[in-house]
Amino acid sequence: MDSTGSQEPAKEPITDKNGNEPKPGDLIEIFRNVYEHWAVYVGDGYVVHLLGPDGNFSSFSTVNLPVGKNNILKQKLVEVVSSDEWLINNILDQEKKPRPAHVIVDQANSLVGTTRSYNVANYNCEHFATELRYGDAESQQVEDALKIGLGVTGASLALGVVVVAFLIWKTNKSTSN
Repeated sequence: MDSTGSQEPAKEPITDKNGNEPKPGDLIEIFRNVYEHWAVYVGDGYVVHLLGPDGNFSSFSTVNLPVGKNNILKQKLVEVVSSDEWLINNILDQEKKPRPAHVIVDQANSLVGTTRSYNVANYNCEHFATELRYGDAESQQVEDALKIGLGVTGASLALGVVVVAFLIWKTNKSTSN
């Protein structure tokens, strides 16, 4: 109780799907329908995140967000997450040393209301978040998609070689009879 006799309501802790509470500077991974959206937790229930130039996560987004020129926003985590699951995921901590939390938060807050070029492959919300935390922009989603794409291309190429070899063999066999 304070000196006026009223009691402040206890803050409800914000926890991810594993029951962990984010700390300033943590990366937040939000699981959308067909992709993950990334944000940086800056404290007091807020995140800073990068939207596409039209103000949306993508056409598959489950959340309506403000559309506008400024694509770096600071919003309540619960609003950004909406009904989707989310997780604290400091994805590169095993490989890279995170910058100090106060540096991450200060830089994130200083970027709110500004714009960044957005490109799904070269600079998306995950690039933005990892750049703030580690000083390097990386996207595991893009890397995984490229690996899958190369794998599919490689498998297609291998299948094509087998089909061509079979056709050559069959052609040679029928001409030698």
